[in-house]
Amino acid sequence: SGRSPSVLNGGLEQVSATYWTAVLLLTIVIETIGNDSWGGTIQPGDYGFDPLNLYPKDKAGQMAMQEKELNNGRLAMMAILGFVVQEFVRQSAVVDQTPLFFKPVFS
Repeated sequence: SGRSPSVLNGGLEQVSATYWTAVLLLTIVIETIGNDSWGGTIQPGDYGFDPLNLYPKDKAGQMAMQEKELNNGRLAMMAILGFVVQEFVRQSAVVDQTPLFFKPVFS
């Protein structure tokens, strides 16, 4: 049907158990590395990747940037939830409903 596998659309049972195991193990590793109680020194989400040097040096600027990042992440999660609900309600894939966003313009 082209719809994304989800709780509402079904299809999660078709995803390999090996995949879910790998995702779970990778999540455990990442969370353990960043967890201060295990001796980690990494702040959540700060993995030292800032090639454009956009992260502020002052504490107030850092807090503002972290808050913006959290809000953007939450907005993205709500957008994906909207796609899932839209597919469930209309019973067709989002990419078929809005091809302008998902298919090449010039083809």
